[in-house]
Amino acid sequence: MKARISICGQISQYNLEQEAPGPRWFGQLVVKRAKAQGFLVSDYAERFPEGLQGMRQWLRQGKLKYREDVAQGLENAPQAFIGMLQGKNLGKQLVQASQWTA
Repeated sequence: MKARISICGQISQYNLEQEAPGPRWFGQLVVKRAKAQGFLVSDYAERFPEGLQGMRQWLRQGKLKYREDVAQGLENAPQAFIGMLQGKNLGKQLVQASQWTA
């Protein structure tokens, strides 16, 4: 009851040729008297230091879990980027450069 649902991170939807089907749960917002609201990270830019401190503490305490998809080698960066735009990654998409000598 009275849930608050935050909506952010819709990058996988940006370049769709056909709009994805919408959610079918709006009726439950009424029944549960819940709220859904979109936001951008920049809406809270002034609170970044506070957020960083809290996240750091949660990470040290093991309360914060995260996922990373890591593509190996810069040659795979374009495909990793395209996959990210298509929503194929789980969590943060990273590219790890191969080791090289100068």
